[in-house]
Amino acid sequence: MLIAFSCKKEEKIENAVARVGDKYLFEEDIAIRIPDNLSKEDSLLFRSNLINKWATEELLLKKAKLNIEDKNNDIKQLVETYEKELFIDKYKQAVLQQELDTIIEDRDIDNYYEKNKEIYKLNEKLIQLKYIHFNVGLNDKDEIIKLFKSNTTKDIDTLIKRELEFNSYNFNDSIWVNFKQVERKLPIFKEIDKLKKNKFIQKEDSLGVYLFAVKNILYRNDIAPKSYVVPTIKQMILHKRKLDLIKKIEQTLVNDAISKKQFEQY
Repeated sequence: MLIAFSCKKEEKIENAVARVGDKYLFEEDIAIRIPDNLSKEDSLLFRSNLINKWATEELLLKKAKLNIEDKNNDIKQLVETYEKELFIDKYKQAVLQQELDTIIEDRDIDNYYEKNKEIYKLNEKLIQLKYIHFNVGLNDKDEIIKLFKSNTTKDIDTLIKRELEFNSYNFNDSIWVNFKQVERKLPIFKEIDKLKKNKFIQKEDSLGVYLFAVKNILYRNDIAPKSYVVPTIKQMILHKRKLDLIKKIEQTLVNDAISKKQFEQY
């Protein structure tokens, strides 16, 4: 048995790619860390860097242990604390993945928004609008303007069928968008004065004709519309559910330990 063990140990040392003191780095330790899509030259360079990094860390660790005394077991306690936190966090994540209810109904969003809408005050201007930008040279400009001013689904569908003739457009005015995003996309929008709800605006420049129909505007410190903060609300609901579930798990563990006399408080 001693001979077999000795041979096995020697075989492993023969497969080593580097040594620092009595510590060895083996080929299998670095092979799994080298990406498959590298060229031969890059693979050799990557391999060399891994070996040097390992050696540097081992040398630093060896030097540190020689020069730093852990008289009060501070380092040991930090390691134990970190290990404990890792185990607990892994367990919590596993439980959350298995038991957390991630389905958020519309009524959940509605209830949360109604109870907390005061915290959702805007720090930016929002706008609902539809617009269209097309070249001046289109022969039926007046017809396009007429269709654009209309609110009927039929007329909007007619415009959508001609979308390839337009430089850019948006016909969905039910979505709230950041005012600055509109200005960045359509710089001519900055030239519009005194924006009002339900206002039609027509502008022209060397790049073409711009038609705007402003449906609604919200200003800084106004309450944000629910549709605009739905992603944030979903995150908050899930976060609260996580906290509640973890609290429930912790309390259940404590109660169970007390009932089994595994935990006593003196």
